[in-house]
Amino acid sequence: MADEEVVDESVDNGSDGDEPMNTSQPDKAQWAGARWSRTMPESVARVAVIGLVVVLGLSALCGWLGYRVHGQGQAEQARALFLEAGRQAAVNLTTVDYQTVEADVERILDSATGAFRDEFAGRADPFIDVVRKAQSVSSGVVTEAGVESMTADEGQVLVAVTVQTTNRGVAEPPPPRYWRMKLTVNRVGGEAKISKVDFVS
Repeated sequence: MADEEVVDESVDNGSDGDEPMNTSQPDKAQWAGARWSRTMPESVARVAVIGLVVVLGLSALCGWLGYRVHGQGQAEQARALFLEAGRQAAVNLTTVDYQTVEADVERILDSATGAFRDEFAGRADPFIDVVRKAQSVSSGVVTEAGVESMTADEGQVLVAVTVQTTNRGVAEPPPPRYWRMKLTVNRVGGEAKISKVDFVS
């Protein structure tokens, strides 16, 4: 039987056999590192923007709340100022003693302003004469008071007053009278003064 020729079917790939062929692919760690390097700047920027928005929002909220608190504080101060001025004016107007009538009238004028002050000043002398001749003593007590409406410089104050009056020659004092007043109070410098007085039912 003839010898069969043995054919070497191996293929020479051009390598001398000393250096192995590098056919490996990038591993997962390399891919993750590459992806992180691409996404990191974008993530940092997004976080920075969100943080800035939050800070600005909180700053605006704090500023708004501070403004509201400040405004409410000023309104409460104005309300208290107008209310106290209205109460005191009602007492001044209804508390007059014939023995101290001039000082009483002066006290009324000191707490008044505008047209009301001018009108009362024009009638002060006849008023003093009447009180002295009658030897009248009246005392007013505020039973209720409240601010009906107000702006920064003016308030409308409602006051209820009980007035007890005695006159010379009257053995038994008359029953007390109950008055309701609406006083317009104006801010004058750092004070509040009465510019109008209306009696209401």
